[in-house]
Amino acid sequence: MQANDHMGRGRLHRKGYSPVQRNALPMVYLFVLPTLAIFLVFFLNPIITVFYTGFTTWNGFNLPEFTGLRNYQRLFSREAFTISLKNLTLWSLIAVTVHVAIGALVGFLFYHKYRGWKFVRGVYMIPNVISGAAWAMIYRFVFNDDYGLLNNMIRVVDPNFSVKWFFSSPAAFWAITFTWVFYAVIVSLIVLSDLMAIPQELHEAATIDGCTPFQTTRYIDLPMSRVALGTSVIASATARISMYEAIALTSRGGPGNDTMSLSVQLVNSVTDMNYGMANAVGTIMFLVGILMLVVIRRVFRMNDPIY
Repeated sequence: MQANDHMGRGRLHRKGYSPVQRNALPMVYLFVLPTLAIFLVFFLNPIITVFYTGFTTWNGFNLPEFTGLRNYQRLFSREAFTISLKNLTLWSLIAVTVHVAIGALVGFLFYHKYRGWKFVRGVYMIPNVISGAAWAMIYRFVFNDDYGLLNNMIRVVDPNFSVKWFFSSPAAFWAITFTWVFYAVIVSLIVLSDLMAIPQELHEAATIDGCTPFQTTRYIDLPMSRVALGTSVIASATARISMYEAIALTSRGGPGNDTMSLSVQLVNSVTDMNYGMANAVGTIMFLVGILMLVVIRRVFRMNDPIY
């Protein structure tokens, strides 16, 4: 026992823990236990259930019947699934470029406190307190062909203009994109928090060296907010996987399957009492999210130290 205790202390010492930290570790583990228990019961157990029942036929009432890869074979053969992956790819690219860029730009504007920044902050925050479902309904009226705000504004210039945005292709794809792409307050707050943590000494040194504000932003602020930008990209890209309200309450995946998504297919399978297929879709969504997380973390080198 003494030998094992000595070896354990030696490992802790090699990891760089101070004596105070080593003594506090048992209490840390004690506080982590409730979180670990909640994770095992409410997260890990459902995830395992989703993985297993994705290989079964299950209507939610009878016991799942193992059918192997049949659900996945049927899923991969559907045109709706292929279009869903294409839409997810396009929406994710728009999210990690336009969406994150807008949010980051606003975060930098808030950080530098340009004239009128408080007013802009208030206006910018208001749309983000509205739920996704309510926002989808608002846009349903904005894009209405007969009495919608957008078409009536365009008809001032072109009286014959008529587009049923959510019910024609490719307008439906872009109409759904407009319901979320400009509202990136979470990205702004994440980036702003990292910018506010940058030591002012670095900016003072850059000023003394004759750096312009653009150079300071380019060579100090952007590199030191790398983790915040990576986090924003992860949040924005993975949110496209579970995007449901904006589609279900507007185009419902149409016209045809042009705006179909994995989440809509999952809900449709649940509605059809086909929980095996729904969980197969859920497994695909989970794996796509993990893949995005790994790739983005590597691209942004989020495990590397900033300083």
